[in-house]
Amino acid sequence: MNSLPSTFFDRPAADVARELIGITLLVDGVGGPLVELEAYDRADPASHSFNGPTPRNSAMFGPAGHAYVYRIYGIHWCLNVVCQPGSAVLVRALEPLHGLDKMHERRGAMVERQLCSGPGKLCQALNVTIAHNGLPLDALPFALLATSETHAIASGPRIGITKGVETPWRFVRRGSPFLSKPMR
Repeated sequence: MNSLPSTFFDRPAADVARELIGITLLVDGVGGPLVELEAYDRADPASHSFNGPTPRNSAMFGPAGHAYVYRIYGIHWCLNVVCQPGSAVLVRALEPLHGLDKMHERRGAMVERQLCSGPGKLCQALNVTIAHNGLPLDALPFALLATSETHAIASGPRIGITKGVETPWRFVRRGSPFLSKPMR
């Protein structure tokens, strides 16, 4: 496996999201292949960047290939990959393969299918917090490892939004049992 260069991310978010399916994400050695992602860009009314830069979304306007981390519902952290300015890819789910013991410590005794099947669960399992906001994804504690495997990819509407609902920018590894929700 090879590490992804930061230049991989300096492209439209939907292109990056599609190509991240199957890439292994590790945080301090814990993680697995990405199976579900959602793209957001500056022209998208569902994006945090739609109304311009704020202290909360400033990482979205920073360098491509860095993390944008925010809290949702006042409870869960969400990890995003910054692409072109004002655009990012939300990491929704991965297949837990590396560091399962640590994931179980952080998430409790549950079936592996549920360890990282949603953005909040994933961040808890990988111990991602606001401390990771703005960090480069091509340096520790992160690793993004490319693979030569190909995966069948499906796309459809994003989850949990009220604006831009019709935009089919949710990308999943077709048939994966590790998704946050099945594709409609």
